[in-house]
Amino acid sequence: MKAWHVAELGEPKDVLALVEVADPVPGAGQLVVKVLASPANFPDVLMCRGLYQVRPELPFTPGVELCGEVVALGAGVTGFAVGERVVGGSVLPYGGFGELALMDAATTFPAPPELDDAQASSLYIGYQTGWFGLHRRAGLRAGETLLVHAAAGGVGSAAIQLGRAAGARVIGVVGGPEKAEVARELGADVVIDRREQDFVEVVKAETGGRGADVVYDPVGGETYTRSTKCIAFEGRILVVGFAGGEIQSAALNHALVKNYSIVGLHWGLYNRYDPAAVAECHRDLTRLAADGAVRPLVSERLALDEVAGGVQRLADGVTVGRVVVQP
Repeated sequence: MKAWHVAELGEPKDVLALVEVADPVPGAGQLVVKVLASPANFPDVLMCRGLYQVRPELPFTPGVELCGEVVALGAGVTGFAVGERVVGGSVLPYGGFGELALMDAATTFPAPPELDDAQASSLYIGYQTGWFGLHRRAGLRAGETLLVHAAAGGVGSAAIQLGRAAGARVIGVVGGPEKAEVARELGADVVIDRREQDFVEVVKAETGGRGADVVYDPVGGETYTRSTKCIAFEGRILVVGFAGGEIQSAALNHALVKNYSIVGLHWGLYNRYDPAAVAECHRDLTRLAADGAVRPLVSERLALDEVAGGVQRLADGVTVGRVVVQP
């Protein structure tokens, strides 16, 4: 089969190469799928650079989540059939940026029929992260104010829709007028262009000085630090990632004085410690998709030979929603 390989570490455009590789063979508890769609995620960028917490042995094929059609079942796999459309995580080194991929049956789920292949492929990591972050970790309640950073990106766009579905008032922060328009279309009640406005002042003004009840922060660095200046009494700051490139230090005396919580979110740990909750989350996301409450934003649909450029655009921070490969 054809697949994109990373044989050395660096920027995606420099290290991704389209090559011929052997087809994957399923081990016990695994499935081989024909890749129907696989979105680029920031972990794919970080793995190309060698900066992710998971460092697969070289060479490997990125693409950490996908929608695929089952073509082969490994020993002990039940509940799936050849020809079934599924979504979930890949098993590296056979990621989604190829014609075939390997999946673990334990982290594979039926694809919602209401979503096309590209949308379904984007429902797993970003939306599960948002669901666990907002509901399990932050306890978001109807009527609260949710501040979402990088609101036009793949993770942020999911948080907007999930926040709205939970009955929260959503304030989205973006960089640039084009991304601001995307955030509005996604349903954000207030949109802040950080290049033109100080989000701290806008949040205070929009909440009568109270601040945001929940901050969804996949950016980190100075974004996190400034968020502490507009967090409400008993607010919760969700530390989701560090796409800005800087891992901040938290001033714990400030959290004490203002009475807010700093909440970490490592979604992948739920697959290890509470897989039943992951299955519950997928059922809820499937229901929300059926109701039309969530609909992953797919901004680019790439042919297989366009992968390197698409992943690099994600790395450069110029994409909105999901950039999806459809071999």
